[in-house]
Amino acid sequence: MIRHLLSFLLALTLALPALAEPVRLKDLVEFDGVRGNDLVGYGLVVGLNGTGDGLRNAPFTEEIMSNLLERLGVNVTGENFRPKNVAAVFVTATLPPFARAGGQIDVTVSAIGDAKSLLGGTLVMTPLNAADGQIYAVAQGEIIAGGASAEGQAAKVVQGVPTSGTIPSGARVEREIAFDFTKLGTVRLALRTPDFTTAARIEEAINREFGRRVAEMTDAGTVALSIGATGMSSPAHVLGRVENIEISPEQRARVVVDQRSGTIVMGQDVRIARVAVSQGNLTLRVEEAPEAVMPSPFAQGETVIVPRTKASVQEEPGIGMAEVPAGTSLSEVVAGLNALGVSPRDMIDILKSINAAGALHAEFVVQ
Repeated sequence: MIRHLLSFLLALTLALPALAEPVRLKDLVEFDGVRGNDLVGYGLVVGLNGTGDGLRNAPFTEEIMSNLLERLGVNVTGENFRPKNVAAVFVTATLPPFARAGGQIDVTVSAIGDAKSLLGGTLVMTPLNAADGQIYAVAQGEIIAGGASAEGQAAKVVQGVPTSGTIPSGARVEREIAFDFTKLGTVRLALRTPDFTTAARIEEAINREFGRRVAEMTDAGTVALSIGATGMSSPAHVLGRVENIEISPEQRARVVVDQRSGTIVMGQDVRIARVAVSQGNLTLRVEEAPEAVMPSPFAQGETVIVPRTKASVQEEPGIGMAEVPAGTSLSEVVAGLNALGVSPRDMIDILKSINAAGALHAEFVVQ
């Protein structure tokens, strides 16, 4: 199956044009100021079916439950209660850009104690804080966990992760980010994959769109866009006009191999210098077959174990010596090795050797 997948990827690579397919600008860059903010909170899940925290092992659960009950007017001072249907959790979420008060966002709930499952639980009102310590949202709702667990007296089975779940639209935004996007005079476009050629193409495409010089590449990962030079007063209108401009991004020559699964992924610009390749498999086999030697009849003596060892060396046929001419693409080399029946793992070893010889003109990444 891996070999068929590799053949398909090679055929797809050979069919690629000289330039990559055009990609929308919004899929290549991040706009300065248009970003999310991480939120985190510490809360309590109730309503579990006996799968909550053991309060003896998680005293912080008892503490937060006592504080919650006291805020609701229930005095539990000095009481000794140990319910098994509550669990302490961390609640995380991302406040999207331009989120307004009253909007709803998704949250993720994860157990931090020894709770066995959050299935069927309900998160009690939990404030969510940002890095500045301010509360920006409040989460509450029924948890949807993506797993299941069951156990008996002598066996236990767990599928998925029942100690983590989500609450779709489970938090309501209470505070907005203090950021006035309309006051920006210059918007920086940050490339997700920095590259000088791609940044230059973005600069050229934006200037061509407005018919004047409004964008300037500052480095391989940043293009500065002047809002005032565009003749438009609103940064939102400017970005709405440029984000769908199509760019042909440039990519570095790179080879990525995964030794665990035998997967090989390569770019179209990978080239190999002139090199000779020889590959074969050597098998050493040692077999122990000890024999018991007994004394002759009516003779004095003891039975002795005599070692008997058989050693052999077997060399399986490989691909022999093959010379690769200069300028050959790596996809052609791998296609040839694949046609000879070389396994993906042996192919990875050959590529590592070619890279060690300095003949592989690409970034070689091993995972």
